Amino acid sequence: MSSVVINKYPLVVVQPSEPVTATGSEIALSTYDKVVPMVETVFCVYEHPIQEPAEIIRRGLSQALVHYYPIAGRLATGATSGDVVIKCTGEGVSFVAASANCAIKDVADLCDSSLQEELALYYPAVGFSHSEPLMLMQVTVFSCGGCIVGLTWNHQLCDGIGLAQFFRAVGELARGLPSPSVVPVRSADSLMFDLPASVANCARIAATLQPFPRASQNITRPSSLIDGIRRRYSMSSNDGPCTVFEAVAAVLWRCRTRAIRSDPDSLVMLSFTADARKYASAKKGYYGNCVTIHLVAATSGMVTNGVVVDLVKMIHRAKVPMPDQSIMDELQRQHGYNLPQGRQHLQQSPQTTRARGKRSF
Repeated sequence: MSSVVINKYPLVVVQPSEPVTATGSEIALSTYDKVVPMVETVFCVYEHPIQEPAEIIRRGLSQALVHYYPIAGRLATGATSGDVVIKCTGEGVSFVAASANCAIKDVADLCDSSLQEELALYYPAVGFSHSEPLMLMQVTVFSCGGCIVGLTWNHQLCDGIGLAQFFRAVGELARGLPSPSVVPVRSADSLMFDLPASVANCARIAATLQPFPRASQNITRPSSLIDGIRRRYSMSSNDGPCTVFEAVAAVLWRCRTRAIRSDPDSLVMLSFTADARKYASAKKGYYGNCVTIHLVAATSGMVTNGVVVDLVKMIHRAKVPMPDQSIMDELQRQHGYNLPQGRQHLQQSPQTTRARGKRSF
């Protein structure tokens, strides 16, 4: 249990600082929006002192909602389509200012689950209703003058890249810029290409394969290890540089596979999300969902005993194409997994590791 004491002030609803002409309009959800999990929470840590951070961020948030007006809206049933849409009501975002009884550097474990429960606002456990705000924000100010911003949002609104773009705009406007450096785009014609049906099916399959309850671990790997893997990769491949993500994902995939000690001939898979804006020909500034789930498959023995650089190459190759039937083909090549007939492969219980950027500190 965390010893940090958080004092929360009354909740307020932050609305756009100016009237929005698009109030009342509806934004249809894309095929990308419809396959994501409903709710996510992220934490942003600012250790350096900021004068009145809660008020500055609240003001920047209100100004940003003028440009990102769908975020101030609510989910609704479309008047003509009958599908779920984002209705631009201008109702606003829930906001709470809070204070902590210590400096950020004195917190023993920022990833302590009981502390994280206090550092953000969350939707009711019963589920997300259409009357709920699409975003909840809490700014907790520590005695050192630094702060932690907890952001909880309905994932159908935007993905991680879109959220980062929005929060960057909040910071820019809070610092006095007249407008965001990136003009936001969130409309039905923002994407040239929909999510292919086979990719949507893969997303549903990947979600089913994840073991529940899913383990959440905070793991530190030495930078020297990652640098060494990237260096060895560059010496043996002409496919471009190895990213930090690829090196870390390869290490964790191998460590996890070794830990579970499965049959060397059994199938193990790594799943991760990747930005698909390039493949969907998304307009610049698009902040809705546009990510795809990619799978890498190999035998347990290959992952456990193989060269880690070879695992990096597999991950690197899997990131390049838009995941399509090739995912199914890859799984079919591994010990006769028969995927085309719905979900028959699930009976064989392949082991899956989900690699994603830790959505916290």
